[in-house]
Amino acid sequence: MNEEHTLVRTLHDVGAAVWLGGSLMGAVGLNGASKDVTDPDDRTRTAARGWARWAPVSAAAIGAHLLGGLGLLIANRGRVLSQSGVTANTAVKTALTLAAIGTTAYSGVLGVRLARAGKVPAEGGTVPSDATPHDVAVTLQQLRALQWVTPALTTAIVALGAQQGEQQRPSRMLAGVGAKLVHAAGR
Repeated sequence: MNEEHTLVRTLHDVGAAVWLGGSLMGAVGLNGASKDVTDPDDRTRTAARGWARWAPVSAAAIGAHLLGGLGLLIANRGRVLSQSGVTANTAVKTALTLAAIGTTAYSGVLGVRLARAGKVPAEGGTVPSDATPHDVAVTLQQLRALQWVTPALTTAIVALGAQQGEQQRPSRMLAGVGAKLVHAAGR
């Protein structure tokens, strides 16, 4: 049986890295730089256009991460079921992945709503001004919060992936399977 899963691990890890890196660059770089656009009426449009250009890359990264994750889950299904700690890690990581997909998708919906608003005055891509219409200001405030939630979630996903790598050390595997057996015997 081939124990190397380089392709699915690469899809999983690179997908998560691009997802995390893109969301951070957008929050810090794109949304931050939108404050430098001279015309306040073009700040939100500029940020929305940048995010729209990034969306296909982000979708591909998420797809790669999911495909790789599914491949790793299939390849490691025995460990996921039998090694103490792996089941919990996998469950938490799956929940965080679903949450990050949700925040990414909702950010996209809000971005489309913002793009459709056209020229509106704002301090920046996610910062309303006193002259920003109320409905657009609410959208901007939601985007301002979400621009940090997605990177936080994807950082946790990457950290849990690193923990899963550590759980594959032979000593951790033996201890984890042993702990699960002892727990099952005590029931």
